[in-house]
Amino acid sequence: MDYRRLGNTGLSVSELCLGTWRFGRETNDVVETGREEAHELLDAAADHGINFIDTANVYGTPNGESEEYVGEWLAEREREDYVVASKVYFPFDGRGEPGPNDSGLGRKHIRAQVEGTLDRLDTDYLDIYYIHRWDEETPIEETMRVLDELVSEGKVHYLGASTMAAWQLTKALWTSDVNDYASFDVVQPLHHAGYYEDVSEYLDVCIDQGIAVCPYSPLAGGFLTGKYERADPDDPEQVIAPDGSRASFDDRFERFYLSERGWEVLDAVREVADELDATPAQTALAWLAGWDEFTCVPIVGARTTDQLAENVAAADLELSDAQWDRIMDARYAPDGTLWGH
Repeated sequence: MDYRRLGNTGLSVSELCLGTWRFGRETNDVVETGREEAHELLDAAADHGINFIDTANVYGTPNGESEEYVGEWLAEREREDYVVASKVYFPFDGRGEPGPNDSGLGRKHIRAQVEGTLDRLDTDYLDIYYIHRWDEETPIEETMRVLDELVSEGKVHYLGASTMAAWQLTKALWTSDVNDYASFDVVQPLHHAGYYEDVSEYLDVCIDQGIAVCPYSPLAGGFLTGKYERADPDDPEQVIAPDGSRASFDDRFERFYLSERGWEVLDAVREVADELDATPAQTALAWLAGWDEFTCVPIVGARTTDQLAENVAAADLELSDAQWDRIMDARYAPDGTLWGH
């Protein structure tokens, strides 16, 4: 595992980040990744050289479970060896039914949540603190001011932003600039080979400002692993899914990941994978890491240590320019228009 500088920050991070959104999360009354499994995944990640861990205050059932799992594991490790990121915005139910101030990006909620996150992670500081979404109700000046205070107090080292519109990211950066506040150094959009155009303006902002990109769902919810097959050539949303796969129980899968564009890109990913003697998952991750306009560190949320080992092997792949372009170009129809989502 090699390490790379995270955008304009002084942080060096592994080429992949371990995502922990499944830790402690219940789906259909079943815990997706329990405490023991979570610690095994963290052990395996460390053994592979991954030093970058991503979590959030709302991960887990109830909220906060993921952070607790990570904190328990970190307590047995050297904290300075790891780059830990968490997030704030969504309603937090870790104390029971969320109250009127238990969500958003106002001063009260951010202050309460960062203290809870630090406590659950059993750490004095966060390396990266993301705003999980844009808050339409709170002035961005208030949000950036309190985040700047957290940086000044040493509770947070760097700031990040997750999913939002390009204009919102630009407005936040401008607000920080004119007020001399700490600014966003890292972003976390939904970004994968079949989804690029939807965040193109957002990525252009990152390129211009030297902001690092840590995409979530880099394998399109498992779609780009190649385990799904198209069921109907005339309907991209009809899929043959293995039992127990995400498409078989997650009603967001069809809306988020199944499209004509996705199937065209998957075909290209499979072709390149065959040429590299690699898996489609490894190829899709290597494609993301191959961006040269910005630092790109995909967040992988493996279910098992075997899946994690497969993902980590992507760090050994290097796509040629022609292979990288073939996957990028697969997003377009023969007439040059973008395949529909």
